[in-house]
Amino acid sequence: MSPSMTREAALRIALAARELPAVGAASLVTAIVGRLGLPLTELRLAAMTVDDLREILAGDHADENCVVGVSADALKRAVRCLWGEGVSGSDLPPLDGLTGDAAPGSIRIACASNHDELLDGHFGSCERFLIYQVSPSDIRLIAVRPTLEADAAEDRNLSRAALIGDCQLGYFQSIGGPAAAKVVRAGVHPVKVAQGGEARAVLGRLQQALQTPPPWLAKVMGVTAASLTPFRELLEHGEAS
Repeated sequence: MSPSMTREAALRIALAARELPAVGAASLVTAIVGRLGLPLTELRLAAMTVDDLREILAGDHADENCVVGVSADALKRAVRCLWGEGVSGSDLPPLDGLTGDAAPGSIRIACASNHDELLDGHFGSCERFLIYQVSPSDIRLIAVRPTLEADAAEDRNLSRAALIGDCQLGYFQSIGGPAAAKVVRAGVHPVKVAQGGEARAVLGRLQQALQTPPPWLAKVMGVTAASLTPFRELLEHGEAS
């Protein structure tokens, strides 16, 4: 993740954006950066006031409701999110970590997520990507990457693809054709899992395929493929794009 925004700050802004649906997460980031500068940290966000937020959203024409139609109560709730009240760690799953090099025969996977440790997001609109290192014997959550900064880029889908460019697979509830092409160009194989679910449960099915992987997956893992059958079984649950 870019050093211009900490993981916790990104979470706070994402939750604040939920209170300001007329503004949107990308616009909120731009507005806050314009006021606070970079990097965005928890300390800087803690200094925000309701008046600060009203002014940066409404410019020189701020009134008690803000020209973008945000009520005073919504502004207060958003500022409390920026302060971290009831937020810290509440919506980000704890990391399992990765000690040393990735385990032999493992693969790195990005899962589109909006809540906790769920695969419940679309590629182009999810709030974060959960990054897992999956081996035949282990599933480890090694990173959580918010998408706020990516959405502020001129080509948001290209920026989102770059955010997961160190992964071999991307699991999404949905992804459009043009976006999928950018993901593939980033070296990531997209897989649609329309029903979503608990990320670890979905990845558990992939673990079975890692036991005897198909040739393309074996090449990524650096092992010899023995059978295509497990991968076909995997695709009964998730449609490869």
